[in-house]
Amino acid sequence: MTSACDIRVRGVVQGVGFRPFVFRLAQANKLNGWVLNDEEGVEIHLEGSGSALWEFVRSLVAEHPPAATIHAIDVAATQAIGLSEFTIRDSRLRGRPSVRMSPDLPVCSACLEELFDSKNPRYHYPYINCTNCGPRYSVILSLPYDRCNTTMREWPLDGFCSGQYNDVTDRRFHAEPVACPSCGPHYFLRIGDDIFGGDESIGSTVALLGEGRIVAMKGLGGYHLACDARNPAAVRSLRERKFRKEKPFALMVKSVEVARELVDLPPEAESLMTSSARPIVLARAKVQLDYVSPENDELGLMLPYTPLHHLLFAAGAPDVLVLTSANRSSEPIAYRDEEATEGLAGIADAFLIGVRPIARRVDDSVARAGSFGPTILRRARGYTPAAVTAIPTKKSILAVGADLKNAVTLVVNGQANVSQHIGDLDQYESFQAFRETIADLTSMYDVPLQELIVARDAHPQYVSSLHALELPSAESCAIQHHRAHVASVLAERAAWDKTVLGVSFDGTGFGDDGTFWGGEFFVGSIAEGFNRMAHLRPAALAGGDAAAHHPVQAAAGFLLQVDGLPDLSGEPFYFPERYAKSLELIRKGLRTFTTTSVGRLFDAAAALLGFTREVTFEGQAAMWVEYLARKTTLAQPYEFPLRAGELDFRPLLEALAMDRRRGKDPAVCARAFQGGIAKGLFDALKVLCETYGTNVAVLSGGVFQNELLLQDLKSLTAPAHVDVWTNRSVPPNDGGISLGQAALAAFTHLNKVHCRYASTRSQ
Repeated sequence: MTSACDIRVRGVVQGVGFRPFVFRLAQANKLNGWVLNDEEGVEIHLEGSGSALWEFVRSLVAEHPPAATIHAIDVAATQAIGLSEFTIRDSRLRGRPSVRMSPDLPVCSACLEELFDSKNPRYHYPYINCTNCGPRYSVILSLPYDRCNTTMREWPLDGFCSGQYNDVTDRRFHAEPVACPSCGPHYFLRIGDDIFGGDESIGSTVALLGEGRIVAMKGLGGYHLACDARNPAAVRSLRERKFRKEKPFALMVKSVEVARELVDLPPEAESLMTSSARPIVLARAKVQLDYVSPENDELGLMLPYTPLHHLLFAAGAPDVLVLTSANRSSEPIAYRDEEATEGLAGIADAFLIGVRPIARRVDDSVARAGSFGPTILRRARGYTPAAVTAIPTKKSILAVGADLKNAVTLVVNGQANVSQHIGDLDQYESFQAFRETIADLTSMYDVPLQELIVARDAHPQYVSSLHALELPSAESCAIQHHRAHVASVLAERAAWDKTVLGVSFDGTGFGDDGTFWGGEFFVGSIAEGFNRMAHLRPAALAGGDAAAHHPVQAAAGFLLQVDGLPDLSGEPFYFPERYAKSLELIRKGLRTFTTTSVGRLFDAAAALLGFTREVTFEGQAAMWVEYLARKTTLAQPYEFPLRAGELDFRPLLEALAMDRRRGKDPAVCARAFQGGIAKGLFDALKVLCETYGTNVAVLSGGVFQNELLLQDLKSLTAPAHVDVWTNRSVPPNDGGISLGQAALAAFTHLNKVHCRYASTRSQ
């Protein structure tokens, strides 16, 4: 007797070889029917024996393609209609898309083998790919994922590629970006007015890099600037041309073996580096590379992930390349050919240009194998736009994030799709990228702005918030910054009702009382909301946000509360005149604000330790404190007590200042400060968890990018049985804010609906 069923598969199941896999699985089980892509994922109809149907479902779950991620499978019995074969049908779009798009994938081993096989038609072809690898998100123009909806639609398949595309036994069966040298796009090298193509473009690029020149090369999601990382003159020249004073450069290494020569690479970090996301992985440096990562004991390394990268290394490119986003400092990565050649003309000596257009800019991701598990510090290529979680709401929600390290989240049919890293919105180009990303996502998922709930930061002057208020949305809601940080951790775990102690430590955020928060303790849940129960002792902040650029300016309000300080203008502190002027502003109450920011507390410590100049990138002073502290392991933590609901920084800073005055090694002082922050936080967690009846502490905010702080905290919490949750799918910095905004907006709306419903019934 013939049985039949319909199967709905949701997840990352388009663009990853899923339909060919289903085809072959159906044939292996002697089943008839069909498979197609639609707006939700993959739909399958099967007819055959009952045992074969269930074996098919078992294998579907256990043996799916490596790049696929199944989030849900629905199986429903149906009537057989007498089909005599199994086919792949054309994609169907009956409603708004909700399918999870695949991130871009690194070139696979099978394609690499063909790339270097002189007898293969795709020998040395830099756009080689198959269903298991290659571009996805960076080439998709619309859904469903078919070739006609990608930037490859300009290149019709020739007979060779068409044969593979339609051959069910071939791994390029329905591989949408498939191409070859005869029918596909190519790369060429431009040096002034000279143009080089084919293998000559690769060889000439390698020669330029070997000479210490800087080359702009087109990648999956944008252009990179490349030079020899072992050539100090080349790296210094890149810094000068790019106006990037001290912020670390990312490196691409030829192999894992080269990576091991440069950094301590524990198994967790190596696993992260070799994962399908191929992120930049931060690890402790074993060697000094001049000008690459000044005053920082970490290097950020990534492996080759495109055929072009492998071709360059195979042709003799330096085995360690600086590979940084092609832009001027603070601008978004260039991804259009014209903007790259014009905007980078004064930086790059040559341009290695690929003809295939990039649909959207996508930076490289940055990650770390942290004390509490892998942590994403910048979520972009390899991770985005994969849905992070499923929020229990039927409403479409757009969360616009914050102004620093911006990313946005679009919730469609409950799926929370977090965008790639966009950047800091105080730059016009980044703001334009922010607007483009919103338009891109809402268009991709066919969501009219008029139907959206738009969630924004509560800061009334954030660029992102002002733009959100201009959108013609159905509803708009303001979400407090630090509650969104905590909610992002819970949303990743779909822990909607879990009552936790939430800790949000960062640089700044607009608080309920109109002051600048940044050292907050909350108790509550996403479903019920979060109540502020404790915080850092408030301090005056001269100049507001401007103080983030000058550690001595940030320090003034904190140190004004510390009794018995020595003369900070003299040895060993040498505070500049800006400190005295900041104190004067505070005493007169001019341009002065109140803050509870732990980020600014780190700035105050940096100033006392010797960082008295202006920072050149966000978070630099705090990173420098951690760098200094890692130079020693011997230090008694300074006192940082919780008193009447306030973490009191005065003993902490007093001890630091006095030790410096006595001539103690700055590294030992930095280690005692770091240890004091960890010990004070741990003591506060113990007291507050016991007081409010929870053993789960949720940590988020930019301060928790400090890995030494997390290491110290883990050593304290492990024996105390305090369960610590940190971000794992979105960054703990403001790059994760939009996810928390979306989750809180969903439940805020739900609670409003419940309140209206209850009110109607009571009448």
